[in-house]
Amino acid sequence: MYNEEKTHSLLIGYLLWIFGFMGAHRFYYGKQISGAIWFFTLGLLGIGWIIDLFLIPAMDREADYRFEAGPIDYDLTWILLTFLGFFGIHRFYMGKVFTGLLYLFTLGLFGLGILYDFFTLNEQVSELNENGV
Repeated sequence: MYNEEKTHSLLIGYLLWIFGFMGAHRFYYGKQISGAIWFFTLGLLGIGWIIDLFLIPAMDREADYRFEAGPIDYDLTWILLTFLGFFGIHRFYMGKVFTGLLYLFTLGLFGLGILYDFFTLNEQVSELNENGV
């Protein structure tokens, strides 16, 4: 079912595209497999990164279809994960206090928790929004 509300921002997608050779924009739009491929191949040696400049609007529309809008903001959650993930601030924002504290005292479970969140954050937020946090 199509969401009337936007869940992801085109502007954030393009800002993350700047770091797209590492797959940041693909993870943001819920494309974990290609995000991992971009990460390990530097955006398919830069070629896929350039092509994505034109694909971002479609990725943005697809994310709006796939993910549930609600009280937890995807953009803010992604910004918190990207810049403060080692401290668990994104988990506190989502109401996951226990794991937020765990991330805080273990630097994001030694980085592995942050990696996990890059792969699953959209689904985590969508599930919380469906349940009306």
